[in-house]
Amino acid sequence: MIFITAMTLLTLALVWGVITYALVPQYNRTIRGKLESKADAIVAMIDQSDTPIANRDFGVLVLNSDFWKKVGDTFLNKTINVDGCCVDFSDTTLRCLKAYESMYPCLLHESTGAFGGEFVTNVNTALVIQMRQKLFQNGSLYEIVHSSSSQQMLVGHLSADGQYGVIVSASLAQISTAAEVLRSILIPLAVLLLVLDLLVAILFSRWFTRPIERLSAGAQEIASGNYDVQISVIHHDEIGRLAEDFNHMASEVKRSAQLEKDILANVSHDLRTPLTLIKGYAETVRDLTGTDEEKRTEQCNIIVDETDRLSALVNSVLELSKVQNGSEKPNLIDFDMSELCFEVAGRYDALCDQNHWTLQLEADHAAPVHADPAMMERVLHNLLGNAFHHIGADGVVILRVVPLEQGCRVEVADHGPGIPPEDLPHLFDRYYRARQDAGKTGTGLGLSITKAILQQHGFAFGVDSAVGQGSTFWFTMNDTRIQPNP
Repeated sequence: MIFITAMTLLTLALVWGVITYALVPQYNRTIRGKLESKADAIVAMIDQSDTPIANRDFGVLVLNSDFWKKVGDTFLNKTINVDGCCVDFSDTTLRCLKAYESMYPCLLHESTGAFGGEFVTNVNTALVIQMRQKLFQNGSLYEIVHSSSSQQMLVGHLSADGQYGVIVSASLAQISTAAEVLRSILIPLAVLLLVLDLLVAILFSRWFTRPIERLSAGAQEIASGNYDVQISVIHHDEIGRLAEDFNHMASEVKRSAQLEKDILANVSHDLRTPLTLIKGYAETVRDLTGTDEEKRTEQCNIIVDETDRLSALVNSVLELSKVQNGSEKPNLIDFDMSELCFEVAGRYDALCDQNHWTLQLEADHAAPVHADPAMMERVLHNLLGNAFHHIGADGVVILRVVPLEQGCRVEVADHGPGIPPEDLPHLFDRYYRARQDAGKTGTGLGLSITKAILQQHGFAFGVDSAVGQGSTFWFTMNDTRIQPNP
């Protein structure tokens, strides 16, 4: 509102300044230009005349009738429009040859008359003689003359031979009056505009700030812990798009908050169970089975297994935290991804022999890449561990490397139960477990760590799955010199 009021006052001040300081000078320049063009045209007629336009025979003025008839016709048919102007012709004697008067009152030629009689014009007043003298002395004339009630602009030119002078003049009273009228109405106009601007500003501010107030209230609700806030989108303009973005943010904050609660609950549960077992078996060994070597060994093995489980969970949480917060930076070097996959696959020989599984490696061609091999090894272990966790009845897991023009595509496929479509968008979230995984062992952070590593490298990744047909997790190392994401 203050801004609109200030802009209105500034605009009015600018208009006042234009009226006061620019309107009259610009008008005068325009009038002078028109009078200059008229004077030039009339002088051109004199210069083009083959015979003198007038003679003084022993003091008696003799006019060239043909020339003056031509001048009169030119003025009459407005080839040279002198309406509202006074045209004065003179010679070197400073006396008038002829005057054409289309302006009243004229300050150069005094006009007198009586009621019912004819007007008489004095074409040799002291003022006009003075102006003729300036014209013949200087070769040109530009003057503004004043009286108590009017002012008049004069422009004068000489003929080419310097024998004749032409003065064309016009009244300037109208522009002065107009400027005074404009200044007189400017104050009430300013008051009216200020009132209208205030009304418009109030209405506009209410219309503009209402959605912002709703956004502010929604932000306060989220700050207080209510993540179910949704702002109604009324207009599809910039504010409407802001409301849509706010709603999306609120949904993501709600999902993130729920995920954090789930993580806390799941981690707490996973910590509580091994801790309870460790404590229980440690007390049993201490109080009951300390002398029974067989039972003591069995219970100590359980304690060691549960300790390993605790360590794996803590290490996974720490690993995910380091990768996500950027404290662990990729060490990018050139290496062959097919060779790395061959090395990683060899470490699963014992597991496959023990469970009668098959890890089918399809990496027959070299695949040069630029990445951190240690991090890529972690990604392969996580994906292979997940695949063996969901291995199908055929006991087959496939590790495939497909060379591309730059880089390669790595796939880990199983023939297990597959993943329902509603679970696919959330598989890489921290501690998310698909419904068929409920109750299974594992930290639930392997795919989250995989996601964080691949995002650091800027690699695309995803999963293709159909229920009952298995799943294929993939990532594309699409540039041998790609820079990691910050």
